[in-house]
Amino acid sequence: MDADANAHTLGEGTVVTDSASGLAYWGPAVAVSLAMFIGVIDSTLMNVAIPSIVADLDTTVTVVQGAISFYAMVMAALILPGGKLSSMYGIRRLMTATLLVYGVGTTLAALSWNVVVLYVGWSVVEGAAAAVLLPLTFTVLLVSYEGADRAKALGILAGVNAAGAAFGPLLGGAVTTFASWRWGFGIEVLIVLVALAFVRYLPEESLSETPTKLDVGGTVLSVVGTTALVAGVLLAGRYGWLLARRPFVVGGVRLDLLGASPTLWLVGFGAVAFAGFVQYERRVEREGGSPLVPVRLLSNGQFTAGVVTNAARSLVLAGFIFVVPVFLQSGAGYTAFETGVAMLPFSLATFVASIFTTDWRRAVAPKLLIQGGVVLMGVGVLALVSQTTLDATVTQLAVPMGLVGLGLGLVMAQLIDMTLSAVDQRDSAAASGLLNATMMLGYSFGTAIVGAYLLGRFYDGVVDGVLTAINASVSASERGALVVALENAAETATEETQRAFLAGLTPAQRELLTDVFDASIVQAQRETLFLLALFVLLVLLVSTLLPDEGTSGDP
Repeated sequence: MDADANAHTLGEGTVVTDSASGLAYWGPAVAVSLAMFIGVIDSTLMNVAIPSIVADLDTTVTVVQGAISFYAMVMAALILPGGKLSSMYGIRRLMTATLLVYGVGTTLAALSWNVVVLYVGWSVVEGAAAAVLLPLTFTVLLVSYEGADRAKALGILAGVNAAGAAFGPLLGGAVTTFASWRWGFGIEVLIVLVALAFVRYLPEESLSETPTKLDVGGTVLSVVGTTALVAGVLLAGRYGWLLARRPFVVGGVRLDLLGASPTLWLVGFGAVAFAGFVQYERRVEREGGSPLVPVRLLSNGQFTAGVVTNAARSLVLAGFIFVVPVFLQSGAGYTAFETGVAMLPFSLATFVASIFTTDWRRAVAPKLLIQGGVVLMGVGVLALVSQTTLDATVTQLAVPMGLVGLGLGLVMAQLIDMTLSAVDQRDSAAASGLLNATMMLGYSFGTAIVGAYLLGRFYDGVVDGVLTAINASVSASERGALVVALENAAETATEETQRAFLAGLTPAQRELLTDVFDASIVQAQRETLFLLALFVLLVLLVSTLLPDEGTSGDP
């Protein structure tokens, strides 16, 4: 259908027409872009504020990091059933209610007078609301636009997604440095209010003309499976992926896991739960019910290829936006605000490429554009290796950052539209939920794998550097125990205890440790960037599963 006709369908027969140049026409895109922005920046914005939150609420780093992890777990666990709600309730009413709930959560977080309130407002209320908002954003665009306009709207949303992830540290660093971490949540309240002003442009109807019920059995299995997977991944950095690197203790009780890491058990349990989920959904569909995820989606080759490619892409993005800020702040000595400035070329390039490359499919097949973007991402990551030094400047980092951003924007501009355009409109809510759920899993795995590798290589380097300097020889098991001991010390030490420890050393010892730390963080970052490059290659290989022809959204 020609986009100039400006007609789009909702449900089975309602046709909505509007002026393609007016605010009312693009109002839905504005509303969901704002919703996507607050959902994406929420955790990244507050990551840089952890020390301030710890001091203000008189708590520990571990407790605040737990709030971030719990937020991610709640959102990931509820995102599949959250995506189903647009088939049960009117889209405008659902978006309004969800934004209001999110606003209540972020207000509670801003006013937090203790850690419990922070957990309730941020991790629980905001996490649950974000689980509905994220899939709803894609769904709204699918039912509001067609053809080139849909591709453009999805490109804008993709750009907001990636740019928000990188912009979060800049905003968080600014408010934390010049005001208070509470203003981060306060800004989200303002964005919610602006988004509510545009909700009136959304369609009123639900996606389904016939009333549907929530698939309770499928919801339970998906929540259990996703929670187990995400929890397992979050524990991998501390306990390892296969063999336990340290005892697993819960509530003061040491659990015997037969020498295996809790990650292995939890990921295995999650996989079993999802196998049961698929079988249960098949049965619901055979009996004429309304499954949480129609099994026919899994047999849609273009959709499943897009979902897998997007999950691999999100793994790379999560790893990138984790390790780069960590190195810039821990190694190169950047402040949180300066780190955000260094990430700006990445953010801007992603946003621009996502918006302005959607029409390139007129001349080049979307699959080739996606693969070209993946190659650009790989070139940018490898270019960062040579710029990984302790005196790296924002100017030196600009070109590699921009290349990664351009590649990511080119991928997302085509991939989201290609994936979601492959499904019937009746399945758009479930498809959006599944796409977001796998994307969240990709983020979790990316942060866990790449983050654990970076920190592991750093601690290995420190131990090896000290042993070499003192000309000591230890066994492999003793070396491993030293690495674990160093990790434990780094996790529990406060800034005051670190200063006290360094003050007790001789000048020569302090100089030795400083040199070892500097060399270790640089080497660890370079090796981690090579690992990211391998993951980019994985995305390229997975993208070969995509169809060679265009999508139904092509002009």
